[in-house]
Order: sequence, then structure tokens, then C-alpha cells
Amino acid sequence: MTRNLKISFLSILFILLTVHTTKAQHYYDRNMSLGLTFSPNISWLSYGDGDTRESNMKTGYAYGLVADLGFARNYYFSTGLLINTLYSNVVSNGAADLTMDRTYRLQYAEVPLSIKLKTNEGNLGRFYGLFGFTAGVKVSGKERESNVNTYRAIDGDDLFRLGLQIGAGAEWRLGNSLSAQTGLSYNNGFTRAMRDGSPKLSYLSLNIGLLF
Repeated sequence: MTRNLKISFLSILFILLTVHTTKAQHYYDRNMSLGLTFSPNISWLSYGDGDTRESNMKTGYAYGLVADLGFARNYYFSTGLLINTLYSNVVSNGAADLTMDRTYRLQYAEVPLSIKLKTNEGNLGRFYGLFGFTAGVKVSGKERESNVNTYRAIDGDDLFRLGLQIGAGAEWRLGNSLSAQTGLSYNNGFTRAMRDGSPKLSYLSLNIGLLF
């Protein structure tokens, strides 16, 4: 009878330890995470050499879904779907010394395509770095003069935008299946944003999100 009790006790203890270890490892060993993100940004238009127009940074924002798809331990393919609204102010000198002050608002549906490298887990979370591209399709393109309150459609804005993205940040463990993500990323546009002056649109963003 005593021997049977010992065997039963050891069996139960083994099962409990196995379950505990599985739960402890579940957060970091899962190969897929889905989440929500909100990213304030500052953006600007870059003109070519010799262009007298001056571009000033303005704040915007992005929001949407993100996904990390693991293909090896600590190595992930990061993608998602974001609605990204970018602003930029441009000042230029026109004919007869007339100064043009114009604000642009460009909105894209973007899909990030990046490789994300994550460190091993710590007590609070882990760090990551990412590198890749973003592909965007224009949702809206508008502009307004400094002395006008309403926006109008941009004449000649491009439909597609491609950018090179690099960033770093951290995942803070909140539970076995939940983490908070914070980070910074720089997105360098390398396609033309509009026909007038052929500027390229770039931005720096603060990435805040929840991964499930």
C-alpha cells in the first residue's frame, strides 16, 4: 500500500512539474504571435540636390495588426497590416519672391516585411532587432496651404511607396501568452512620393503594441 502511494505521489509530482515547465516555456517557445500596434511618428519629405524647397518634420501616426512568424528559435519573419498617416511641411520660394508654405498629408496601407531577431528570455522580457522593407499602397493624398484650413487632393501623388526599415526594441512579458512591445524604427523611403519635385518620404516611429 505504501509503495503504491509513493508511486502515485511521484507520478503526480512528475506531471505537475511537466505542466509547469511547459507553461513557463510557452511564452518564448511559441512560433507565432499576433498583436495590435499603435505607432506615433515624425515624417519628412526629402528633395534632390539643388532643390530650394525646405521640408520640416511633422507628427503622424500608424495603427493596425502585427504578426511574428517563427522559423527557428529566436528568428522570426515579421509582417502585418498598418494604416500609416504621414505629414510633412514644405516651404519654398516661388516667382516674384512669393513664399509657398504647404502641408502634405499622405496615408498608406502598409505591409511590413522584415526579419526580426530576438534574444533569449530574461526575467522581464527580451530584446529584438529587425531589418526589412515596407510596401505601401496610397489610401489618401491631400495638401493645404498655410493660410487655408481645409485639405484638397494632391495632383500627381504616387500610388505605391516602398521603404527600407530598421529598428530595435523590447518585449516585456506580462503573462504566458501576453507581452507588451516597445521600440523605435526608422523607415527610409526610396520611391517617389509625388510628381512635383520627386521627393521621397521617410519617417521615424515609436512602436507600442500588445502581442498575444
